[in-house]
Amino acid sequence: MTNTLNTPIEALEDREEVGLGELIPSGDDIYLLEVNPRASRTVPFVSKATGVQLAKVAARCMAGTSLVDQGQTEERRPRYFSVKEAVFPFVKFPGVDTVLGPEMKSTGEVMGTGKTFGEAYAKAVIGGGMDLPTSGKALLSVREVDRGRVVGVARSLVELGFELYGTHGTTRVINAAGIACTGVNKVAEGRPHVVDMIKNDEISLIVNTTEGKQAIEDSAEIRYAALQNKVAYTTTISGAEALCMAMLKREETGVSTLRELHQSVS
Repeated sequence: MTNTLNTPIEALEDREEVGLGELIPSGDDIYLLEVNPRASRTVPFVSKATGVQLAKVAARCMAGTSLVDQGQTEERRPRYFSVKEAVFPFVKFPGVDTVLGPEMKSTGEVMGTGKTFGEAYAKAVIGGGMDLPTSGKALLSVREVDRGRVVGVARSLVELGFELYGTHGTTRVINAAGIACTGVNKVAEGRPHVVDMIKNDEISLIVNTTEGKQAIEDSAEIRYAALQNKVAYTTTISGAEALCMAMLKREETGVSTLRELHQSVS
């Protein structure tokens, strides 16, 4: 990879796709046009999670006060978990797809803390506006690369009391693992299909992962119906695993002040 700091600007001037924050391939080289480090959201989150006012520490360093003089010489290790969850205003923009990409779509963030990751994640997603279900019918439709992990998700959902439904490819994988799952049609396969079930309020949780332009377009109706009917959903298999942990710990959530949390940090 070529360092653009040592590359003549003329080498980049004929690139039509040049833009802020882009990686531009050129032969065997990749040109990094801009690095824009930002601290507007991460620094406050880490400061609240650890009890260290990082902005103040950094400002004092720039003014000549060393970390040693500030007493900041050891790593802060909380005995609790902190999760930052982005908040997206998708419901206010009819027709928008909820699949995430490189674009900035979030309008805010919330923070959840807990003794376990599941508790912290449950608080974060609830604070972000998701109504975590406790039972009902779960719809699973995942891309091929996620089918090995979807079995674990399916097993966790059954333990939580969910009844499983899935598109046919996903259902075959889950059934092969000895877990009951009922197959349903995709939209293109005829009615009744998955969107019908969502619109009829039959589904309380959706796990829908996609890959490739065509697959994303084909499953857009599922995500849009979930949004309009306020159904809890995730578009990544990691998110599905985290939701399972959150639902397991939902009833164990408690409230602690930041002062109480920071006093427990070593």
